[in-house]
Amino acid sequence: MGERGRSARCRSQHPVGRGRARVTARPRTLLGFDYGLRRIGIAVGQELTGTANPLETLQIPDRGLDWNAISALIEEWQADALVVGVPFNMDGTEHEMTLAARRFARRLQGRYGLPVYEIDERLSSVEAGHALRQRGQKTGRKHERGQIDCEAAQIILQTWLNEHAR
Repeated sequence: MGERGRSARCRSQHPVGRGRARVTARPRTLLGFDYGLRRIGIAVGQELTGTANPLETLQIPDRGLDWNAISALIEEWQADALVVGVPFNMDGTEHEMTLAARRFARRLQGRYGLPVYEIDERLSSVEAGHALRQRGQKTGRKHERGQIDCEAAQIILQTWLNEHAR
């Protein structure tokens, strides 16, 4: 008991007045992207659970990105932030796809106004292919490559969630 017979209370740095609802930040939903010139793997994750799951792979037709499909996913999952894997050479230097992925990240931020985080995705596709083969899935045929992209997006987003766990 504190002074005058009251129990001690924890005090918030941001006190809330009587009768007003307390506003707390809700855990964010994030979409992760494995950007490529032909396909974009996409994963969804939650900060609350700290887990990411493969979602789908979007094909990139000759006419360019399908922004309507990306918009639909952002709306459907009510994404609060986006994570884009940025590939580097093994020595950490940039290459053509590094610049393309960063350009994609800037376009996402400009189009949707959501926070966009970049993360080094070196070897994520190799790791994804290995994980799929470990589960007995084939990865060699053209239609199976989309599964690698989706799995790589999950690895990218899971890595980001692990590095930013609260």
